[in-house]
Amino acid sequence: MANEYMDNHFEETKQTGQKHPMAQRFRGYLPVVVDVETGGFNAATDALLEIAATTISMDNNGLLYPEHSYFYRIEPFAGANIEASALEFTGIKLDHPLRITVTEEFALTEIFRGIRKSLKANDCKRAILVGHNSSFDLGFLNAAVTRTDIKRNPFHPFSSFDTATLAGLAYGQTVLAKACEASGIDFNQKEAHSARYDTEKTAELFCNIVNLWKEIGGWQNY
Repeated sequence: MANEYMDNHFEETKQTGQKHPMAQRFRGYLPVVVDVETGGFNAATDALLEIAATTISMDNNGLLYPEHSYFYRIEPFAGANIEASALEFTGIKLDHPLRITVTEEFALTEIFRGIRKSLKANDCKRAILVGHNSSFDLGFLNAAVTRTDIKRNPFHPFSSFDTATLAGLAYGQTVLAKACEASGIDFNQKEAHSARYDTEKTAELFCNIVNLWKEIGGWQNY
């Protein structure tokens, strides 16, 4: 119902010539939450194994909410390094019969296509990555973009919003599970370290923090 309402609201604002309220919030940048699961810590050499992205939008009260989510299991690129300790940490089983994978190029192309639709719908000019320890996710995203030679990358190449930092400021917690708990978000440790689950929880956390800031008077330009 919320998405249907906002679609109708967006059509009304288009008819009156007004921009979507999200376009005012972050200087025309659209927050997109991204999480990756990988074969190690080196973006240049280690495999990208999972990637998920959740776009963020804004209601007519100026409050953020998670919009659309995308998730893919990735076939490691040729020659990719995969550390056994990384697989143990994430619980990913590369030979699991239900692990249906796609190439990096396919996953990024589909995710970027969805993001560009959200950019247009929210009147934003570019996406900005949101992540929990965002430099890690942005590094692997940029490395995959370089490998696949994708030209139309909607993300800012080096700027990002880090929810570990924001949660430290808002709640005094930097671990995702503890930050979610402090923010009133249910968090299942058994589901953690899946790109899809961590992205959706990080999206909730980001929205809660930004909305809290608005509610206490931190952003009034709306």
